[in-house]
Amino acid sequence: MSTASPAPAPKHVPVMLQRCMDALAPAISAPGAVVVDATLGLGGHSEALLTQFPEVRLVAVDRDPAALKLSGERLARFGERATLVHAVYDEIPQVLDDLGIARVQGVLFDLGVSSMQLDEADRGFAYAQDAPLDMRMDQTRGLSAAEVLNTYSHGDLARILKVYGEERFAGKIASVIVREREKEPFTTSARLVELVRNAIPAATRRTGGNPAKRTFQALRIEVNGELEVLDRAVPGALSRLAVGGRIVVMSYQSLEDRLVKQYLQAGATSTAPPGLPFVPEELQPWLKLHTRGAELATEAEIEENRRAAPVRLRVAERIRETRG
Repeated sequence: MSTASPAPAPKHVPVMLQRCMDALAPAISAPGAVVVDATLGLGGHSEALLTQFPEVRLVAVDRDPAALKLSGERLARFGERATLVHAVYDEIPQVLDDLGIARVQGVLFDLGVSSMQLDEADRGFAYAQDAPLDMRMDQTRGLSAAEVLNTYSHGDLARILKVYGEERFAGKIASVIVREREKEPFTTSARLVELVRNAIPAATRRTGGNPAKRTFQALRIEVNGELEVLDRAVPGALSRLAVGGRIVVMSYQSLEDRLVKQYLQAGATSTAPPGLPFVPEELQPWLKLHTRGAELATEAEIEENRRAAPVRLRVAERIRETRG
């Protein structure tokens, strides 16, 4: 048995940690259970899974090499029970194939930006501090937020601000971006924050927090292809869930939660025509929902971690196999 001391835990509190453990527990308590942490981050949820369920095997993925390095140190004491993979979560089926794993008993998604990405100023995710406009979760690939701002057409900028940021003044903000980048390309966040603030009517600025929040959300989603990835990731993860296995998803904005809800509700709904006297098994639901709508964080959970305030948690269980 190893006597090595655990790596010091990073200073962050995983969102709704015990609620996630309790939701997964009925599916992963048996020997041989495999759990996928689709969004490893700093490894807080994974550490709890490995600690509270001593016979579980963990497969954890993250697209951020820096997060993998830190969480790898944190989870090193668990040895071969933890397999960490540099991948995006829509690649989970391929990751499991590479490991020779056909079915898993649990999947956990903690969507959005990790604590580490928000807290490191040079990543450019936070609008509250000046930083290079990067916003890539994996800084080894893809366009940065600055490249999006400096190269996208007015129409494309307005579209992503409206759709991904749900920004009422998307067209006006896009016009100002296009005008201002002709004077000087965008490189840092403070200039963008000030521009957005000035583009929005004063009456609107007085409510709803920082007026740049929606613009930064839209850029982050575009840069990382978050909704397209999630649209592939949820059905991909569900396809590898064993009967009796559970999926837990925490979303932080309405676009994510809406997409997750659609997939889970579709699996939990019969596809039989109304009035059919006998419903064949293949038309019966193959998922069972364990949350009534989306569960919100409690006041205590928000007090422990303010980043839990917008979270929407959904839990579902596979109750039968499906064909195809």
